[in-house]
Amino acid sequence: MHTGRTVFSQLLDFLPKHQFDRCVRRYRGNHRIRTFSCFDQYLCMMFAQIMYRQSLRDIEICLRAMQAKWYHCGIRGKVSRNTLAKANELRDWRIYADFAQVLIARARTLYANDDFGVQLDRDVYALDSTTIDLCLTLFPWATFRQHKAAIKMHTLMDLRGSIPSFIRITDGKTHDVNILDEITLEQGALYVIDRGYLDFARLYIFTQNLCSFITRAKSNFNYTRISYRPVDKSTGLRCDQTIRLDGYYTSQDYPAVLRRISYVDPDTNKRLTFLTNNFTLPALTIAKLYKCRWQIELFFKWIKQYLRIKSFFGTSVNAVKTQIWIAISVYVLVAIVKKELKLEMSLAEILQILSVMLFEQVPMEQVLMNNVSQNVICQSHKQLYLFNL
Repeated sequence: MHTGRTVFSQLLDFLPKHQFDRCVRRYRGNHRIRTFSCFDQYLCMMFAQIMYRQSLRDIEICLRAMQAKWYHCGIRGKVSRNTLAKANELRDWRIYADFAQVLIARARTLYANDDFGVQLDRDVYALDSTTIDLCLTLFPWATFRQHKAAIKMHTLMDLRGSIPSFIRITDGKTHDVNILDEITLEQGALYVIDRGYLDFARLYIFTQNLCSFITRAKSNFNYTRISYRPVDKSTGLRCDQTIRLDGYYTSQDYPAVLRRISYVDPDTNKRLTFLTNNFTLPALTIAKLYKCRWQIELFFKWIKQYLRIKSFFGTSVNAVKTQIWIAISVYVLVAIVKKELKLEMSLAEILQILSVMLFEQVPMEQVLMNNVSQNVICQSHKQLYLFNL
């Protein structure tokens, strides 16, 4: 029952608290902690993400104003910015990474049968990374360039529901291709990979593990055409070839044949060349699948626009990773709420409604399902439907 409960308190019902406690015990997160537990820290950071708070002082002022209502969410004492800063600095970020994976597993189950624009009976993933710029003076560990710091968030996204299934946070200098070594390949799955991850030796491992991949070819690679298949040029296709790599090193890295597809995008009139080890799907389907990779770009744009991952409340590696993983868990939590309540609105709408009504004592379902709630949303209708999941 929602009687007397805030929307925030009702939102916590979607969190498996026993799973969170298991993550805390795994890394001894509450060892010698008397007040302000890991869950208290998570709630404060979750509040900061939903409400888009600007700083630790901003969080402290808002929490102090809402202290009476926080009591009913489980936080009994005052929360100071020093306490929160210390927790972000010292509590193991893997607690929140593991808990985010728990939510991700649940969300992927909920969205397992969703359509993503192409009818396929297999799992389809998109792999890409985004760079978050930082100040070199404040973040000296995040090496990138001589006078600039940055981190990269490498993400493998399940295109059914746009749920991230694998995330790795590295410094800005880490080359994308190195992340391919850390991904656990799923036999029979199809991976749509950004061109920055093109490495033939690593892609051959995909073939050996019976996985399909689609990526864009670089302009300077050498190959020999073995055969070709006729294409309908009215669809934008220009060629569908079976090739073998010619380069001395590339031919050793990838000794098997590849499929080369050339396609002109009707929207941009740009010619794209794809490489894949899948010889069964129609060439046009391969082109459409690569176009679906745009969903991961929308995910990056969404999470940077609506959550706090471009500016940080702490400067250490632990504080930065803690904030990013809690932001990801909030994103996945909103996706879970959307699916379980059978909502038609976008994730951006849900998040903005929650931010306005977070401490109102009304049924959350009523708030989210009531069409009148559209009035509390930002007037930029186009922006809110940027990532219409």
